[in-house]
Amino acid sequence: MNKSPSPLRMRNGRPLFRLGTLAAACALLVAESGGAYAQQATVAPQAATDSGALQAVTVTGIRASLSSAMDLKRDGQGVVDGINAEEIGKFPDTNLAESLQRISGVSIDRSIGEGSKVTVRGVGPDFNMVLLNGRQMPASTLLDTAASNSRAFDFANLASESISGIEVYKTSRSSTPAGGIGATINIKTARPLGSPSVASIGFKEVLDTSNSNLPSHLQGKNLTPEISGIYSDTFADGKFGIAISASHQERSLGYNQAGVPNGWRAINAGSNDWGSVSNANRPGSDVNLYSTPQNPNYSMTGVQRQRDNGQLTLQFVPVTDVKATVDYTYSRNKVQSKRNDLGVWQNFGGDVTRATWTPGPVAGPLIYTETYANAGDIAMGAAEFATKNENKSTGVNVEWKVSDRLKLEFDTHRSSAESGADSPYGSSAVLGGAQFTRTGNTIDFSRDFPVISISGGDVDPSKMMVTGSSFRNSYMLSKVDQTQVKGAFKIDEDSGLNFGLSSTRVDNRSAYANVDNGSWGGQGAPANYADGSWRRDTLRQYFSKISGSDNPALFNQILFGDFTALRQQAIAQSGRPDWYQAPTEFTTDRRVTEKSMSGYIQYNKDWDTALPMRSAIGVRYEKTDVVSSALVPTATGIVWGSNNEYTVQFGAPGFTTLEGSYSYLLPSLDYDVDLSKDLKFRASYGETIGRPGWGDIQGGQTLDGLARVYGGTGGQGNPDLKPLKSKNIDLSLEWYYAKGSFASIGYFRKAIENYIGNAQVTATPFNLRTPANGLFWNEAVAKGCGATDITCIRNYIFKNKNGQQGVVRGPDDANGNQTGTIAGQAGDPIATFLINTPSNQKSDTLTGWELNVQHMFGNSGFGVSSNYTKVGSGLKFDNSQTTEQFALLGVSDSANLVGFYENDKWSVRAAYNWRGEFLSGLNDGSGANPLYTEAYGQLDMNVSYKWNKNLSLQFEAINLNDGIQRLHGRSQSQVNYVTQTGPRYMFGLRYKL
Repeated sequence: MNKSPSPLRMRNGRPLFRLGTLAAACALLVAESGGAYAQQATVAPQAATDSGALQAVTVTGIRASLSSAMDLKRDGQGVVDGINAEEIGKFPDTNLAESLQRISGVSIDRSIGEGSKVTVRGVGPDFNMVLLNGRQMPASTLLDTAASNSRAFDFANLASESISGIEVYKTSRSSTPAGGIGATINIKTARPLGSPSVASIGFKEVLDTSNSNLPSHLQGKNLTPEISGIYSDTFADGKFGIAISASHQERSLGYNQAGVPNGWRAINAGSNDWGSVSNANRPGSDVNLYSTPQNPNYSMTGVQRQRDNGQLTLQFVPVTDVKATVDYTYSRNKVQSKRNDLGVWQNFGGDVTRATWTPGPVAGPLIYTETYANAGDIAMGAAEFATKNENKSTGVNVEWKVSDRLKLEFDTHRSSAESGADSPYGSSAVLGGAQFTRTGNTIDFSRDFPVISISGGDVDPSKMMVTGSSFRNSYMLSKVDQTQVKGAFKIDEDSGLNFGLSSTRVDNRSAYANVDNGSWGGQGAPANYADGSWRRDTLRQYFSKISGSDNPALFNQILFGDFTALRQQAIAQSGRPDWYQAPTEFTTDRRVTEKSMSGYIQYNKDWDTALPMRSAIGVRYEKTDVVSSALVPTATGIVWGSNNEYTVQFGAPGFTTLEGSYSYLLPSLDYDVDLSKDLKFRASYGETIGRPGWGDIQGGQTLDGLARVYGGTGGQGNPDLKPLKSKNIDLSLEWYYAKGSFASIGYFRKAIENYIGNAQVTATPFNLRTPANGLFWNEAVAKGCGATDITCIRNYIFKNKNGQQGVVRGPDDANGNQTGTIAGQAGDPIATFLINTPSNQKSDTLTGWELNVQHMFGNSGFGVSSNYTKVGSGLKFDNSQTTEQFALLGVSDSANLVGFYENDKWSVRAAYNWRGEFLSGLNDGSGANPLYTEAYGQLDMNVSYKWNKNLSLQFEAINLNDGIQRLHGRSQSQVNYVTQTGPRYMFGLRYKL
C-alpha cells in the first residue's frame, strides 16, 4: 500500500506526530488549532499573502494558555502536564512554584510566604529533577546553622518574566537526565526564532501586609517596586534572533512565629529518664509515651529581599538545516532578616509541678507548669541573618538536520549555584538576652497558639543583659558541567529511533564555621548594659490571627533588643571581639564530585490500526563515580558552660577522602491508544533513580558542637550509598470532550528501594572526657546536692574547685548563681555520641490517584480547572516509637480549584490551592521526633485590564484568606511552629513598545 509522502499524517482529524518530537508537536499545535482555541488570534504582519502559505498566529488569553497545556498533555509521550505563557513576558504567576502547585500531584513548600520547592506525587524536592531548557540545574541553599545537604532547586530564585513554559514529566523518559523519581521538571525560557517580536516593560508596586504586622523597628518600606522588561526580535529574514529579559524585585515582608523551635523530648511512660516529669504529674495509664518541651518561644522576623534576574539568548541560522543557540541566564536573590524573640528555657520535665495531658497512647501537654527554687531567665534575644544566592548558566546548542531522516543536536552548558553570607556578621548572628527574675511559668497548649504565662515580675530594661551568642558563616557551591549529544533517526513513516550520549560532572561544596559563646548565665552584669538598648512592647498584637492568642493569661510583655548596640556592649564586657563576629575560615568543609556517563536509545512506533496506537520503548544506562573529601574539626574536649549545655571543643581540622560508584540500566515503556476520537488510554512503565543528599555522602565524621548531660551527637557520611531506585507504573484515561475541555483519571504506583535511613551508632570519638556525672559532680552530690539539681552542683564546683582541673569561675549572675566553665578531666566519664550514619535499608511502595477536570463554558469567557490527588505510602512515622525510623517525607493529598473569566478587555482568575497534612521532618532539634505540617489552603487572585493594544493593568492578591501555617509533633498539642504572615497585593502595568 502506498503511503502518503506528507510528514504530517492525520488520526481522528488530528495530526499524528512522531514520538520524541514534542517541541515540534507544540509548534504545529499552535498553527493547527490556535485560531480555534484562542480567545484572541491575530495574523502576524509578516505572514505570507499567498493563499497556500501557512500564516503565523499569536495566541493569547487564559483559555489559549490552558488549551495549549491540554494539548501538551494529550499529544505528549507518557504522562505530561505543563503550563504555558499566553505570550512572552506574561507567565501566569510571579513565582514559578506557585504556578506549579496548580498541576495535579504537585505540592509546594513555602519559605517567607512564597513557594520555593516542589513535591510531586509524594516524592520530596530532593528527588525531583529540575532542568532549564533540558539541562540539569545545580542548587544551593543555606540552613540557619550550616550549609544545606539538599539537592532541591529553589524556584524562588527565578523570576517568571522570561519563562515561556514549564513541562512536568511524571513518567520516565530515557532522554532525560537521571535523578527525578517524582518528576522531571523542564523550565523553558523565551526563544526569539519562531516567536513573535515583542518589546515591553512592566512595573509593579507590592504591598505585603505581613510587613505592617511587625514591630516598627523590623518593618521595611510599605510599598516595594518590581520592574521588568523583555525584548525579542529577529533579523536578516529570520536568520538571526535576539531575546533579552531582565527584572528587579524588592520586597518587604515579615512573619511572626510561636512554638517550641528546639523541639520536644519524647519519654516512655513509667521511665525515669532524664527530662521525665514526676510521678504525680505524669499522664494517665492509657499513655505509653509523652513529650516535654524545652523552649516555648515567640519571635517576630522582618525580611527584606532583592531579586535580580536576567537572560540573553542569541540564535543564528547560518544555513537552512542548522540552528545555533547561545544563552546566558543569571539570577541573584539577597535576603536580610532581623528577629526578636521571647522564650522560657526549661529543663524539659525536670521542674514540672503541674501538668494535664491529651489522651493516650501518645500524649502531649495541655497545661504545663514549672516552678523554680532559684529564679530562671526570661530570654529576649536579637538576631540578624543575611544571605545571597547567585545562579549562573551559560549554554550552547546546535541543531542540525543532516537529512530528511536524521537530525542531530549538540548541547553543552556550565551552570553554578552559590549561596553564602552577605553580612560582616556572617550568614546567621544570634545574641541572647535575659533578665533572671522568672520564678515559674505555665504554658497552655490547648489551642493553636501556645500561651506562655510567666511569674516573676514585669520585664525591666535595667535588669537585662546579653547572655550567650552564636555567629555563623555558611557557604554552599554547586556546579554542573554537562555535554549532551542527541539524535533522531526516521526509519519510515511510522517508526524512528531516538538516541543520545551525555557526560555530566557535578561538584558540590558545603562548608561552615560557628563561633558559639555559651555564657547563657549572663555576660557581665545588667548595670553594664544601657537601658536604652531595650524597647518595651506588647506581644498579643503580633499574633491576632492565631486561635488562642486572645487568652488573657498571656505574658503580654517583651523587650526588643538593639542588636548593633548590644553587640558592642557585649564586646566591651567580654574583651573578646572574636566571640561576636563570624569566623572567616571554615572548620567543616565537605566536597563531593560526581562524574556520570550515560547513554540512551528509544524506538518509537505508530500503529495505524482500527484503534490508532503509539508506543515507545527505551533504555538509559547511567554510571556514576563519587569522590568525597571532608575537612572536619578534630574534637579536643568538652566544657560545661551552662546548666543544660555542654560545648565540644575543637582543634585543628583535617581532611579525609572516601569513594563510591554505582551503575544502572533504566528501561522505559510508553503506550497510548485512541479508543475514540476524544478518548485516550495510556500506560507507562519506567525505572528511575534519585541520588542521595550531599550530607549523606560526605567523606568525614562531624561532631555537633552542642552536647547535653546525656552525651552528644554527630554524623558520618557514606559516599558508597546507592541512589533510591523506583519502578513506576502509570495508567490513565483521558476524555477530551470539547474545545479546551477534558477530564482524566490516572493511577500511579512507585515501588521504591534503597531508602536511606540513619543507622545510629553509639561511639566514643576522640575519647573525650565529660564533667557530667564526673568526679566533681559526684562530690557535690555527696555533699548534699540533689542528683538532678544542676544549679546546686555547679555552685558547689565553682565555690570549691575554682582553678582546679579546668574549672574557671565567672561572675555571679543576677540571682547570685555562679557562672563559668567546667572542663572534663582525667577520671571523668568518657562521653558517648550517637553517630548518624546513612545506609540503604528499606523498600516500600507509594501509590496514588489523580483526577483532572477542565471545562470551558462555550464562548461565554468563563472556565474552570480543578484537580485532586490522593497519595499513600507504607513508610509512615510511628509516633509511639522513640527509635530512628524510616518514613517518607512530603506525602500528602492535594487539590486545586481555578475559576476564570476573560473577554477582549478583562481577564480574571481566582485559584484556591489546598494541601493535606504531611510529614515534613524527622528531627525537631531535640532528637528523632516527627514534624507534621498541618493542612493548609490558600486563595490567590489575578485581575488584568487591557487599556489599549499597548497598555495593560494588573492586580494580584496572594493569600487572600490570610492562611495560618502550623507544624506539630507526635500529638496535636505539641506545636513546633505556628506562623502568621498576611495577604500580599500587587498593582502593576505592562506597556508594549
